[in-house]
Amino acid sequence: MLIMLPFSGGYKFAPLVEMQINKRKVRVGGSWRMEETYIKIKWQWCYLYRAVYRSGNTVDFLLTKRRQRMSAQSFLIKAISNNCSPILINIDKSGSNSTAIKVYNKRSFSKIKIRQCKYLNNIVEQDHRFIKWRMLMV
Repeated sequence: MLIMLPFSGGYKFAPLVEMQINKRKVRVGGSWRMEETYIKIKWQWCYLYRAVYRSGNTVDFLLTKRRQRMSAQSFLIKAISNNCSPILINIDKSGSNSTAIKVYNKRSFSKIKIRQCKYLNNIVEQDHRFIKWRMLMV
């Protein structure tokens, strides 16, 4: 997977940055909060998909150009392959995330529950402020 970084040479160093992040990552449990937001990186608008554990630890992230079911599904498959499969995923009212989870459940015969409760996603929403603020500084 290739991550765009907000400095020149980002494509070159992105796999190394992701490898270092995965080494230091804390083991996550069965309840995730999943969210996407629209951010500007190198004068291009991108979607940042993120999953956060209930204590605030980042599970995984993905940058894409489009917000669609396939992007959300590839992010979900990547997050589950790098971590364990969650029991419950809390999302907002986005259709791409809910359909991606439903398709994943059908294809892998898993039973991940979907909960659409806005106030439980505040951990992710509060963290987006700092990400967007850092991108404005660049």
